[in-house]
Amino acid sequence: MPLYDCVLLFKPHVNKQAITDLIARVGKHVYARNGVLTELKSIREVQLGYGIKKLDGRYFQGKLMQMTMMATPNINKELHYLNKEDRLLRWLLVKHRDTKYGLDYFENEDSKSELSKFTSRSIYDDADMDEVEDDDDDEYDEVERKDI
Repeated sequence: MPLYDCVLLFKPHVNKQAITDLIARVGKHVYARNGVLTELKSIREVQLGYGIKKLDGRYFQGKLMQMTMMATPNINKELHYLNKEDRLLRWLLVKHRDTKYGLDYFENEDSKSELSKFTSRSIYDDADMDEVEDDDDDEYDEVERKDI
């Protein structure tokens, strides 16, 4: 099963009990389809970059919550009942791809050929710095000023 992040943006006036009820409902939904919640990140207040207009007003702040879960690939379609939830401003589901970082990335042959494109010279070589300093001197020649 792939790993997903579900980000929920709640209205600012929603209390923690209502938030935990909705999260428990989503968790039960995932668990009923043999999924697992792997991580819950805490609720925090955020200022929005723009107002989100809902039927009961425009909101410029909200409460943000992130859930990480392993679920079936059709979880996106199954979570569309969140669109009708009046406590939410927005929700987003993001799938983790098989992305490799750091040393894991450089273990396969394709990445080694990419790494060989770069020279072993340091970007902080003293010879390069001297050339750059010499070029800068030409830009700032003194200009004669004439008094009117």
